[in-house]
Amino acid sequence: MSYFIAEVFHILFVLQLIGSYSVASQYVISDVPGLGRRFDGIGGLSGGGATSRLLVNYPEPYLDQILDYLFKPNFGASLHILKVEIGGDSQSTDGTESSHMHSANDENYQRGYEWWLMKEAKKRNPSIKLYGLPWAFPGWIGNGQQSPYVNIDVTVDYIIKWIQGAKTHHNLTIDYIGIWNERPYNSTYIKTLRSSLNKAGLSHIAVVAADGKLAISRDILMDKALAAAVQIIGLHYPGTHVTNYTLETGKTIWASEDYNTHNNEVGAGCWARTLNQNYVNGMMTSTISWNLIASYYDALKYARAGLMTANEPWSSHFEVTDTIWISAHTTQFTDPGWMYLKHKSGVQRLDKGGSFVSMTDGVNLTIIIETMSYDHSKCTWPYLPPYSVAAQTAKFTLQGSFAKVSSLNVWYSKLTFNGQSSTIFVKKNPIKVVNGSFTLSLNPDEVYTLTTTERGYKGNYPTPPPSAPFPVPYSDNFDNYPEFSEASNFADQAGVWEIRESGDPTHKLVMEQVVLESPVHWCPAAESPISVIGNYSWQNADVSVDVKLGDNTGAFLAQRINDGGCKVVVATGLFFIVYSNGTFAVYSDIHHRFLLNSGQVDVKSDMWFNMRLLIQDSKATGFVQGKTVFTASLDPKTIPSHGFVAMGMPNYASAQFDNFDIISAS
Repeated sequence: MSYFIAEVFHILFVLQLIGSYSVASQYVISDVPGLGRRFDGIGGLSGGGATSRLLVNYPEPYLDQILDYLFKPNFGASLHILKVEIGGDSQSTDGTESSHMHSANDENYQRGYEWWLMKEAKKRNPSIKLYGLPWAFPGWIGNGQQSPYVNIDVTVDYIIKWIQGAKTHHNLTIDYIGIWNERPYNSTYIKTLRSSLNKAGLSHIAVVAADGKLAISRDILMDKALAAAVQIIGLHYPGTHVTNYTLETGKTIWASEDYNTHNNEVGAGCWARTLNQNYVNGMMTSTISWNLIASYYDALKYARAGLMTANEPWSSHFEVTDTIWISAHTTQFTDPGWMYLKHKSGVQRLDKGGSFVSMTDGVNLTIIIETMSYDHSKCTWPYLPPYSVAAQTAKFTLQGSFAKVSSLNVWYSKLTFNGQSSTIFVKKNPIKVVNGSFTLSLNPDEVYTLTTTERGYKGNYPTPPPSAPFPVPYSDNFDNYPEFSEASNFADQAGVWEIRESGDPTHKLVMEQVVLESPVHWCPAAESPISVIGNYSWQNADVSVDVKLGDNTGAFLAQRINDGGCKVVVATGLFFIVYSNGTFAVYSDIHHRFLLNSGQVDVKSDMWFNMRLLIQDSKATGFVQGKTVFTASLDPKTIPSHGFVAMGMPNYASAQFDNFDIISAS
């Protein structure tokens, strides 16, 4: 009897499996009901902050290869939009980015690497759209307050100068401009910005507001002048959904920042689900990844949360991760200006989990299908409500302009987990369309692109060099950089260091800290400028640098720095500070509250001197001009066991640094 019951259950189980495929769900793909919204493209975000910091240091040919994977059409991610930070001299997630105006009478459009990156993107894809957004602002904009809206006309002029500088100095046309990343918006500022852009001959630029939450939608509904000033509602991490009142505005809606997830298989699943469902669920016509490329130290916040990873310029190693090819499923077979089909006529959820979207340029048809399962597509945020995906059979019927399509080219990915090899962006045999219909057997964690286009290519370069730790010994005299650039491998966490002429023939070019007043911050402020370098796992190191101080300031060397990004404000380590008044101090925290040692040194302002910090296990020694000025035992309760090497200052002031050496480190 038990054998009979077991056989019955086995037969029922087999029938259930067969049924999951044999009863096909029916879907119509047609332009007869009309078209949906305009597709505006898929993008990546460099900034917010300093997320491309190490990229610019890569040597050729690897730098060109990385940029091709990101921007070259029909090759890799083939991005349609590049969004960049308008540098504001302050920490904005993983570092600081230099402003084009450190003060009201200072303009310079050679600073930073975003100009370079935009030009490299345009070189590969002249049609790529450019989008600028500030996170922080230099202190003079706030006039002593932590707000960019103290004098709206001043801030508008500051932003317009950045746009004009892009064109005048780099021949870059900015297409979109934002307000203030994830911070309060000001309706008067938005209206003034729009009218000032128009008066300046920049009416082609679309204003995106407010690069944050949905609240601006209600204000747009109630304020006609604000509605006229805003062309695009930009949302961050919307979880693929918007509110009814957002849709009621009739505005173009973007996920102007999304993803922010480790670029492993789960991150690729997050990206695949998000790219489709942002339109299926939320009518969002563009999705922009934060970040473009994980080109910052792994120990900083949100490690490897980019479409690919390139954070070892010293070894030339980089990683082309699956998120590049998930992007390609959409970007290589569409262009901005294509139109989505309407919901239930080419855009909808699949009956047993997953979704599909369809787009057309009036001639061609591209369909993207994803079946990402819950556990394999969780993004870092927002919270993802549980759901299920099952194997299923889907029958698609092509109608209207697509009724005569006889075959569709197929590109396929299957994400697998637990160390198994995924199948990523593979061209398969075309699907024959018979009497206007075709059927697909779909399994969880798959992506299909079905297209009438003949596009699609999985770009490939030789395997890059292997990963290697930060090299020691390491030295830099800063003489081989363009003025106003930034020295290789340093990651500014507060303040900004630029290559400048020293005015001293014995120190040709130097690293100079150039932020002289507290900025309008984006995240909690560290009032001590600091730039980190090296390997976060280092326990011991021997580091030295030449310094020239202005009045009423100081310079420090530090080791075992345990925090960066927005958490640099709570960083601890060992900070050896020499002041221009001829004193020194040793602290265990960036705010100089916990004093470990102090004394006198033979140093004054406007003189060059050498300082050196040596840590050997539980002992630290500091030197000035080759003379020992302190030795200290390190208490493991207050001094971290490992961390970055750093140099910096106790306040926002001018100082020059030269001949930096990491003599040894382990």
